[in-house]
Amino acid sequence: MTNTTLLTLKKRRTQYALGKTLPQSQAAIEALIKEAIRLSPSSFNSQSSRAVILFGEASEKLWQITSDALRAIVPADSFAPTEAKMQAFAAGAGTVLFYEDQDTVKGLQENFPLYADNFPIFSEHSAGMAQISVWNALADAGLGASLQHYNPVIDAAVAAEFGVPASWTLRAQMPFGSHEAPFAEKTFIADEGRFLSFGTAKLQAKAAN
Repeated sequence: MTNTTLLTLKKRRTQYALGKTLPQSQAAIEALIKEAIRLSPSSFNSQSSRAVILFGEASEKLWQITSDALRAIVPADSFAPTEAKMQAFAAGAGTVLFYEDQDTVKGLQENFPLYADNFPIFSEHSAGMAQISVWNALADAGLGASLQHYNPVIDAAVAAEFGVPASWTLRAQMPFGSHEAPFAEKTFIADEGRFLSFGTAKLQAKAAN
């Protein structure tokens, strides 16, 4: 079976060995990221997802901020692996910061009080779909990426550095760039215990028993 969506998902892997080579211009990659988020589904078409797109020195600045924040809380004698990881992210071509606009969420809660408790959950669903959409788009463009979560440790410093609106809540960081190493083999857990599937034949067999 050939399915282009599945082929893209197979190309989308976590890549930590990143380089600064881009297959297209920064403007083209920026447009790709924006369109991927724009086309991502959201509850009530709320379009709550936001992004800060960083290239070059701006991306390196983000990971320096993150390194400085972690240095303050990670024991000095065990900080070396953390520092190496930050340097690996900074070695990429850019980073996408994924946010959710809490003003949008609050507006939905006010307009649809019956679902008020669920809108924060729906927002997280939207965030995840925006993230996978961008990751897939980058993979299709021949770029590697990974998904990181250093929020909320870096939130205030990042907001101050890049002028992020107060209503935006940071949800994830995605460093991306050229592939500088092959992927390791990916393994999967067994389908048994992971999936349940029912159709007419299975229901009839169950009824017969």
